[in-house]
Amino acid sequence: MRRALVKSSGLIHSAFRHCEAKRPLLNATSMLYEVKNNIDACNYGHSSYIFSRAISADAAKVNYEEVKRTGPLVEYERRISAGELEDGDNCQMGTLREIQRLYDELCSSVHACHLDHYSDPGKTGRSRWLWSRLMPQSLVSPVKGLYLYGGVGTGKTMLMDLFFDQLPCTWRKKRIHFHDFMLNVHSRLQKHKGVADPLEVVAGEISHESILLCLDEFMVNDVADALILNRLFKHLFSNGTILVATSNRAPDNLYERGLQRDLFLPFISTLKERCMVHEIGSSVDYRRRTSAEEGFYFIQNSTSGFLMQRFNELIGQHTARPQEAKLVMGRTLQVPLGANGCAYFPFEELCDKPLGAADYFGLCKNFHTLALDGVPIFGLHNRTAAYRFVTLVDVMYENKARLLCTAEGTPFDLFERIVTVADAHNVAPRTSSRSRKNDDFDLCVDNELGFAKDRTISRLTEMNSKEYLEHHSEMIANKRLQGRKDEDNNENVMHA
Repeated sequence: MRRALVKSSGLIHSAFRHCEAKRPLLNATSMLYEVKNNIDACNYGHSSYIFSRAISADAAKVNYEEVKRTGPLVEYERRISAGELEDGDNCQMGTLREIQRLYDELCSSVHACHLDHYSDPGKTGRSRWLWSRLMPQSLVSPVKGLYLYGGVGTGKTMLMDLFFDQLPCTWRKKRIHFHDFMLNVHSRLQKHKGVADPLEVVAGEISHESILLCLDEFMVNDVADALILNRLFKHLFSNGTILVATSNRAPDNLYERGLQRDLFLPFISTLKERCMVHEIGSSVDYRRRTSAEEGFYFIQNSTSGFLMQRFNELIGQHTARPQEAKLVMGRTLQVPLGANGCAYFPFEELCDKPLGAADYFGLCKNFHTLALDGVPIFGLHNRTAAYRFVTLVDVMYENKARLLCTAEGTPFDLFERIVTVADAHNVAPRTSSRSRKNDDFDLCVDNELGFAKDRTISRLTEMNSKEYLEHHSEMIANKRLQGRKDEDNNENVMHA
C-alpha cells in the first residue's frame, strides 16, 4: 500500500513539473480540480491512467505500459479462465489481437482523438462543431477504425461488446445495431428537413455525442440507406469519428447487385480508407453449440389453434385482447392479441404488410414475447416477406425478445430455396430427363438474402436454446422487479 502511495505521489509530482513547463497558467488548485472531476466521473481502475489522461498527452506516455496491461485481450483470457467463455480458436485470437491493437492506439491518442469528455484540450462538443462551420477544417482522426466481417456465429458481436465494455466510461462512445443507427439517422433528417445540407447537421450531432461509433451487423439492403451512407460518413470521418463495425459481408460485397449501386461504391472506398478490414475466418458457429431445443419453435401440424393454446399458457390469468402499439414518429401498429407482455400475430400480419425495422423495434419495446403463426417456406414468390422476416428476427435478437412460432419446416428448410448467385451456378440445369414438375421453379436467386439466411438460421437456433430462454426469463424478472421498486418509490414520494 505504501509503495503504491509513493508511486502515485511521484506521478503527481512529475505531472506538476510537466504542467509548469508546458502550461504556466494552470495552478495546482485547478489541476487537482480537473483530476478530481475525472475520478468522480468514472471510477476507472488505474490511477496512473487517470492522472496521465487528466494532465497531458505526454504524461500519458509515461504510464502507457500500465494501460497496455488492460483491455479486451486480458478480459477475454480472464473469462476463459473463469469458464465464462469457451477457449477461443485461432481465428478469434487473431481478431482479438487486432482489437487490442486498436484499444492500445486509442488509449495513447485520447487527446488527439478528442475521446474524453473531461480532458479534451480543444474546443469541446457543440462549440467545436460550430467553430468548424465558421472556420472549415479537417478533424480526421489519426487512428483508423476496424471493420470485422465473417460467417454467422463466429463471435463478432461478442468481441465488439468485449472491446466496447473495456473502454473508459468517460469517453464519447456509442454501441448500436446498424438497423437502429439508420432509423436514428432518418429520424434526425426528418427533424432537420429544409436545412441546406441536413446530412452535415446530422453528422455534426452524432459526432458531438460520440466520437467512437460501434455499429453491429452492418448490412445495407435498402436503397434509401445506400444513397446517403457515403455523404453521411464523409462528414462523420471529417468530424473525427472512428468507426468499429461488424458484418457478415466484406466491404466490397456490401449492397451487392443493389439498385443504383454505382452511387454506393464511393462509400466502400471511404470505408476501406478509414478502417482496417479484418476477416474472422472461423468455421465454428458458436450459436449452434447451445443446449437442445426447449420447445418454442414448432413444425406446423394439422392441429388447429395449437399456437393459440401455447400463447394462452404464456399469458396465464391475463386476458388477451386487440391492442395498439405505439411506434416511432407517431405511427401505430394494430396487435391482433396482446397480454402480459406477449403479442400474437399471424405471419401475414407482420411480414406481408409494408412494415420495416422501425415497426419491429417499436413492437419489441411494447412486447417481450411474440407468437408468430404460420411461417412459410420462402422462395421467389414471397421474397419480400422473407426480407421482412429476416429483419424481424434481427430486431428480436438484438432486443433479446422471445419467439414462439409455428413454421412449415425447420429454420434450414425455410430458406432452402434462397440461394446466392454463386450457389445458383452450382444447381444442375434442367435436362430432358427432368420434368418441369420436379424442377424447383420457386428458386430465389438473391445475394443479400442468400448471405442473410445463414445468420437468421443461426439466430433462430440460438433463440430456441435453453441458455437464451433462461436469459430472457431473467431479464423479464429483473424488469418487473425494477417496475415494482419504481412504483413503491412513487408511492413514497406521494405520501411524503
